[in-house]
Amino acid sequence: MLNVIWPILIVISIIYSFICGNLNNINSAIYEATNSTVEFIITIIGTMCFWSGMINVLKETKIFNTLRKKIGKITHIIFNNLEKNSEEEEYITLNIVSNILGIGNAATPMGIKAMECMDNKNDNKNYMSKNMMLFLLINTASIQIIPTTIISIRNSLGSNNPNQVVVNIWITTIIVFLVEVILGKILLKESRKKING
Repeated sequence: MLNVIWPILIVISIIYSFICGNLNNINSAIYEATNSTVEFIITIIGTMCFWSGMINVLKETKIFNTLRKKIGKITHIIFNNLEKNSEEEEYITLNIVSNILGIGNAATPMGIKAMECMDNKNDNKNYMSKNMMLFLLINTASIQIIPTTIISIRNSLGSNNPNQVVVNIWITTIIVFLVEVILGKILLKESRKKING
């Protein structure tokens, strides 16, 4: 849907600016937007590269096995029929750890791999499995202990105290996570009954 809406808005904007004689403003806006985008990317790319690398290193260490065991206790409560020490569990754990560290860019590829693993075990290809739906819900909550991306953005925009939002992020993401898991399990259970019934 968005691939239709955006081109329409762009075409309407260009036609409107042409009629009003504001084409120069469009050129200026494009230049300023692309310039600020490049500056922003350069500002946070170091942080993103560092944490993405740390996740790959973490995957090969004993620390990850410890984290997997700790987080595994929670994930096995949330997700039904999740096999211990499986590839599926590994990617889910990596995704959750990445989100906890606040590095969504590192969490995304792990999340996609986790979804692929869950989809391979899904018997009904017409619908996502309950685990897949819960995993999506958990990712929207994205519990963050160290919100590195937000801190980097605030720092790049000249915030005097970029860490000021950390406690608010902890409270918000934990509350959202708990609400999503509880309501998700209840509502998905009811919807699955209707589909099977």
